[in-house]
Amino acid sequence: MPEFDRFTLAVIDDIADREQASDSRSRYGAYLAQHADDFHEGGEPLAPVDFAAVAWSVATFPVMSPGYVDVRPDLQPLTVHRDHDGRAVLCAKVGLRHGHLARRPEGRPRPLDWERDPWGRHDDPWPVLVGPDRTDRPAVLLTATVLLPVPDGILLRPTSARPGRTLTHEARTVVAALAAYANEFLSPLVDELLAGGR
Repeated sequence: MPEFDRFTLAVIDDIADREQASDSRSRYGAYLAQHADDFHEGGEPLAPVDFAAVAWSVATFPVMSPGYVDVRPDLQPLTVHRDHDGRAVLCAKVGLRHGHLARRPEGRPRPLDWERDPWGRHDDPWPVLVGPDRTDRPAVLLTATVLLPVPDGILLRPTSARPGRTLTHEARTVVAALAAYANEFLSPLVDELLAGGR
C-alpha cells in the first residue's frame, strides 16, 4: 500500500508494476499498448504537453486500477491537461469539509457536509469524501480546484508513437517527473487548504 503523507500526493511502485505484469516487464506498458491510438496524431508522436497528459491519464485511476501512479485518495482526481495557452497544468480536486472554512454554512437545519466513504478504512488519514446519503435537508459540498503550471523542462518530446519499450520508457519518465513535481510543489498548496490535516 502506498505511503502517503502531507507532502506525498503521488506514489509510483515500479516493483509492483513489474510483478503484476502479464508480460513480466510492465503492467503499465501493457496498458500503454492497449491505448496506443491515444499516443499519436496521424501516425506522428504527440506534442510534449499532450504526451504527458495521455501518459498520466493511462497511469492513473480509472484507466489503471490500481494505478501505476497511486494518487492520495482524498485527491480524486489529480489530472494533467493542456491549458488555454497550450501549457501543461496539474489539476487537483480537493473536497473541503465545513471545518476547513473560516465560517461554516448556517441555516436551520444546518446544511449537510461531505462524509467519509463508508467503505473506506475508518482510520485512513486521507479519506475519500462522498456526498451525504440523506436527501431530506440541504447540503453544501465544497470542492477546491488547485491548478499548478508544469514547467516545459520536465516534459519530453516522445520519439515513438508505437507501443513498445521506447514508448513505455518515455511515458514512465514523464510520469515520474510529474509525480515528483506534484509532491514537491502541489502538495504545499493542498496542505494549506486542508490546514495540515483532515
